[in-house]
Amino acid sequence: MADSNNGTVKVRLVKGLRGTQARHRLSVKALGLNKLNDVRELKDSPQVRGLITQLHYLVRVEE
Repeated sequence: MADSNNGTVKVRLVKGLRGTQARHRLSVKALGLNKLNDVRELKDSPQVRGLITQLHYLVRVEE
C-alpha cells in the first residue's frame, strides 16, 4: 500500500461526501481532500492510516 522508498502514501477521494457523517467529512478535510478524485501524497503514519481505515468507503490508497 505504501511507497517504501520515501514513506508516503497516496490517497484519492473516490466517493462524494453527501450523506456522510459530519465526523467523516472532517476526517476527509484533515487528509487534505476537498473534491471528488482529489489525490494527496501524505506521510505514512499511524494517524494517517487510522483516518484511511475510518474512511475506507470514501477513499482509495494508490500505489
